[in-house]
Amino acid sequence: MISVAMACAGLVGLALTLWIIYASTAAGASELLVPILLALVPLTIVLGTVRWIDRWEPEPPAVLATAFLWGAGVATVISLLVNTSASLLVLDATGSVSGGQFVSAVVTAPIVEETTKGLGVLIIFLVWRRNFNGAVDGIVYAAVVAAGFAFAENILYFVRFSDTLLVTFFVRGIASPFAHVIFTCCTGLAIGASARMRSPLAWMWTTPLGLSCAIVLHAFWNGMLNAYLYFYVAMPFFLAAIGLVAWLRWSERMTMRQRLADYQRAGWFAPAEVTMITTGAGRAAARRWAKSRGPAAARAMREFLATASALAQLRQRAIDGHADADFAVQESALLDAIVKNRHVFTR
Repeated sequence: MISVAMACAGLVGLALTLWIIYASTAAGASELLVPILLALVPLTIVLGTVRWIDRWEPEPPAVLATAFLWGAGVATVISLLVNTSASLLVLDATGSVSGGQFVSAVVTAPIVEETTKGLGVLIIFLVWRRNFNGAVDGIVYAAVVAAGFAFAENILYFVRFSDTLLVTFFVRGIASPFAHVIFTCCTGLAIGASARMRSPLAWMWTTPLGLSCAIVLHAFWNGMLNAYLYFYVAMPFFLAAIGLVAWLRWSERMTMRQRLADYQRAGWFAPAEVTMITTGAGRAAARRWAKSRGPAAARAMREFLATASALAQLRQRAIDGHADADFAVQESALLDAIVKNRHVFTR
């Protein structure tokens, strides 16, 4: 029910955003087509990257769609209305157009945009907590929310600056497609990290910490970035972010190996299976081998790998002190699925 409500709110917000763009810029419906198509380019880049990060234990598509619609609709329309209002208030008070734009870009935009995007990630965490197994999951959901927001905002910018469309597209779509993602991932990282902490209320102090970092980074980007800072500050920071994500994925893989080793000692897995499941090369080789044995074996191998990942995450949640009341039932069902799928692709 909550996912439906969030998705509907997102659809309404996205429709309202497009209507505001249409009404405020005097752009015809046909003139929105090119900006929308151009906005799909950075969106594809970001979502493709998210898919790569999340490929071992994919999050539920329905929840990811909800996250995207929240960013593209709810967060965008709220931010658009508040930022515009703030700019007009400063203009009325000072008579300075540039002053109003500066306040909107450096003060209200970072605060409102990161708060609304972060709120979406937090709601998903609180409602679908079972889907949050650590910092990587927080990054995934935050990136999808931010991707939705950037998609809608890019349409606005491509329409507003249609006279310099190619330059605007290059700056926003090619040179900085991950800007909003990096900002919001600060919040997502903090929320996701709280899932591994003993206290169920850890998110109450980690979330403001991550949100503060997101706001500061966003304000710096909007207010002080130029070509020099882009190459000597923003790019090194972006590379550092890539390194952090790579390390988090490696750490998650090592945790998965440890948890599956627990089941290996109990006789549920062979040592070679644990190695296969927890390495990219092993998984790829297993899928190729199973595919050569037919569609049924290929499907069973995919389910075997996904179930093993889910089993490792389930056990890790229990070790972290967040076991659900039906932990034993879930564990038994996953182990049964492991045995059944193994039987299919080895017979």
